[in-house]
Amino acid sequence: MTDNFISWEQAVVWLRQQPEQLELVCSCYYDDPLFAAAKRFAASIEWLATVKLLPHMPGRALDFGAGRGISSYALAAAGWQVTALEPDSSDLVGTGAINALAKESQLPITVANGYAEEMEFDNNSFDLVYTREVLHHARDLNSMMCEAARVLKPGGMFFACREHVISNKLDLQVFKENHALHHLYGGEYAFLLGEYLAAIHTSGLKVKRIYGNYETAINYFPLSEDRLCEIISSPVRKLVGSRLTDFLFNSQAPWFDKLVELMAALRTRFDDTPGRLYTFVAIKPL
Repeated sequence: MTDNFISWEQAVVWLRQQPEQLELVCSCYYDDPLFAAAKRFAASIEWLATVKLLPHMPGRALDFGAGRGISSYALAAAGWQVTALEPDSSDLVGTGAINALAKESQLPITVANGYAEEMEFDNNSFDLVYTREVLHHARDLNSMMCEAARVLKPGGMFFACREHVISNKLDLQVFKENHALHHLYGGEYAFLLGEYLAAIHTSGLKVKRIYGNYETAINYFPLSEDRLCEIISSPVRKLVGSRLTDFLFNSQAPWFDKLVELMAALRTRFDDTPGRLYTFVAIKPL
């Protein structure tokens, strides 16, 4: 941290004081009361999409870079025994907040202070290693991934969601300039898709699935499903006209979901927005 920047907690305090940023505050779950925000996250289309991809038999889960603990709460509410790892001790955006949330919710959440690059957990400790919007903050991405793989049990799942991706290094500055808080605390970053995949490969984990920015609600939230359809159908609208497009996208035919999936994949492939969101699912080999 330099003299030009404030802390992450101070940046979030500033954001919450901006009336025009209320929607962003709520979509990032920075609003209070925290318990209500956590329950809202657990009912969100993002989390409902996440649950469908997680192992069906809950066990021990590590949520690293846990922030305020909203994901830890959702995991615990879904039956997981959760350890929340977070380096910030703040009562607003760090372990203080997670401890308060765990106490109020009475869910099985153990709170630990520390960085993901240097975890103090034993090898093969967790059935699931989950992280949300954290890899792009890594001080050392390879070290973070190697630690995640080390503490994961063989056969366990690594789940990293909503990670910022850029197409080239020149896009990094554009992403930082467009971020709502980077100018305050200076902590935002984004990696090339290949850099994420290389770090996962180096750790020994095997990638099971990559989800692009329009391919799952995990990434496109807070967009609604209706708004997503508007976005991904816009090229079709230009090509075949509004009437046919509206017919296709308002259809209740069995093939409708496949059409949306295909259009989302195509839109993702050609989108080069700096900082677009990706989700990675990987498995630790037996």
